[in-house]
Amino acid sequence: MLNKVILIGRLTRDPELRFTPANGVPVVQFDIAVNRPFLNQKGEREADFIRIVAWRKLAEHCANNLTKGRLVAVDGRLQIRSYEGQDGQRRYMTEVVANDVRFLDKPKTSQNEPNFDSVDADFSFDPGTEIEGDGVPF
Repeated sequence: MLNKVILIGRLTRDPELRFTPANGVPVVQFDIAVNRPFLNQKGEREADFIRIVAWRKLAEHCANNLTKGRLVAVDGRLQIRSYEGQDGQRRYMTEVVANDVRFLDKPKTSQNEPNFDSVDADFSFDPGTEIEGDGVPF
């Protein structure tokens, strides 16, 4: 079976770095806007807003180097998970778990920044990792 997603888009906000409560594993979350390849009936281009999650070293690298507006390519897998909300209703979340994030532009803050290529995820998420709250790591 195959579950592979490749996206190119811009961050809609700065990444949020957090750590799992039980063992302090870094996890980052950010959203990217990906333009659709066609125009709508009004002749406007629409975008999809997609949640990206990265773990461990990749999470730290993204949190330290990405900001709102940066252009990235994300290689990962689609994950749909469910949890029970505070109101008792079952909620579903669709996200891309990143295996690789490539920075496709240079930071706007400095002309002399190094050109970051990519970092492969050292991805070995333990499904037994405890997550506080409503079952969502954020």
